[in-house]
Amino acid sequence: MKDVSVLVGGRAGDGINNAGAMVAQLLNHLGYFVYISVDYPSLIRGGHNFALVRAADEPVGAYNDRIDYLVALNQETIDLHLPHCPDCTVVANADLVKSLQSGQTVSVNDILKVESAPPITGNSAMIGAFAKAAGIPWEIAGDVFRRHMPKAADENLRVARRAYDQIRTSRPVPALSGKTHSLLTGNEAIGLGLVAGGLSHYISYPMTPSSTLLHFLAGNAERLGITVIHPENEIGVILMGLGGAVAGAKTAVGTSGGGFCLMTEGLSFAGMAEIPIVIVVSQRTGPSTGLPTYTGQAELQFVLHAGQGEFPRLVVAPADAGEAYRWSAAAMHLAWKYQIPAFVLPDKTLSEGTYSVDYDTLVGLPVADPALWDGQAPYRRYHDTPSGISPLAFPGRNDAIVKVNSYAHDEDGITTEDAALVTLMAEKRRKKEAKLKEEMEQYPCVSVRGKADASTALLCWGSVRNACDEVAARLGLRVIQPVVLSPFPDQQFSAACGGVQHLIAVEENATGQLAALAREHGVNTEATLLKYDGRPFTPDELLRKVQAVIAP
Repeated sequence: MKDVSVLVGGRAGDGINNAGAMVAQLLNHLGYFVYISVDYPSLIRGGHNFALVRAADEPVGAYNDRIDYLVALNQETIDLHLPHCPDCTVVANADLVKSLQSGQTVSVNDILKVESAPPITGNSAMIGAFAKAAGIPWEIAGDVFRRHMPKAADENLRVARRAYDQIRTSRPVPALSGKTHSLLTGNEAIGLGLVAGGLSHYISYPMTPSSTLLHFLAGNAERLGITVIHPENEIGVILMGLGGAVAGAKTAVGTSGGGFCLMTEGLSFAGMAEIPIVIVVSQRTGPSTGLPTYTGQAELQFVLHAGQGEFPRLVVAPADAGEAYRWSAAAMHLAWKYQIPAFVLPDKTLSEGTYSVDYDTLVGLPVADPALWDGQAPYRRYHDTPSGISPLAFPGRNDAIVKVNSYAHDEDGITTEDAALVTLMAEKRRKKEAKLKEEMEQYPCVSVRGKADASTALLCWGSVRNACDEVAARLGLRVIQPVVLSPFPDQQFSAACGGVQHLIAVEENATGQLAALAREHGVNTEATLLKYDGRPFTPDELLRKVQAVIAP
């Protein structure tokens, strides 16, 4: 694999994310696939922020240990990162980096003064300097600025060009023949997938790392034809979401672990009242407030078992932006067909990471249509059908009384404590679960990648799959990734594990939650490789750990 890695670092508030995105677009326009990871502390201002941009000649979804270019907007970036990449090419802001033994610098302040440009254009100087150091032709750099900085493009171009002309090319990045791709964050892909699934209302209280999903949908609500609401807290979010669904609006809510804690009573309400709702739970490091801006995979067992009582649910955990788009749409369709809560379970790595996406490859999953009432009276909200799925009608119809009840109820929705009726409704919900499990066999619930017949396999879920893919390619291993985690795809999972003699679980939690789920379904892992410091596995790091396990 041909790849190049760039780290852009500075203070919070310095526009690090935007600078990283512009570097990514430069490499994108050279024909590379791109992945961006952002690292920032839980501070409104101050603290060290950096973006890691990795570009390769094939799709990537993880950053590696090696850094080829260090774009330093301040001295702290040099002090923290240069010791770990002594051979990298450095481009620094001379006004703030005062101690640098080797590398190239530009005075951003001098450039802004000469061009009579405002401070907000300062990062354009650093992007221009990087472009020249990397040997990127000015024609490409200029095109990227005009496309992705349309506001005050001329001003930014003048600043960037002046820095470009002051730097020499020291480590050229060769252009590839690949096409440019759209760059999407995982949260943007989830949002677009929900809209593709028929989203009408998105309701959320901002909580990293789900917050950018709220911001994206709110900023594009008019274009997407949806309504976005920010209530006072997560309890209000889930209850408003359920109310919207009862009224017939396809609704999704978003949160992270701490916010989802507040939603669990509403989740049980959805289970008993058979209300369709999609819940996006973007994982970060816990317990409690934990590390609000770092990643983790510790909410799997929580999401699988949250809420009191027993009721069916769908849980999907995509690995990259493409899967996030497809499975978010499928979650919306299936939630409404089966009138159940459906979860999309990303993590910070996926939610806030940026990926190259080829829209031509985004083949949709099967569309599941809801069963609507045919108007034949009397209407019974919880009519017991062979599939357990009751036809839907919504309040406001003259010929239908729609009762929604969180208590045990009969087919009409009237509260009951009659043992036979309680049993009937419990069995109705079980029939829905069995029907859902049967239908999921039509979906690609388990992804098998790498060397399909290898006797050693890496078992993973979510964004960790991207690092596993690279390790498997280097070592000739199989990768098994259950995308659907509830209802668990027993048949597909068993087939995926066929011929595997050594199964190694790779997870970003402390207890091996997927490995425990696999054991519940009759598959044991030989080893577990776990990471739980808030940082994702890099392929280099994971390679060393896997080699230590499989070494004779």
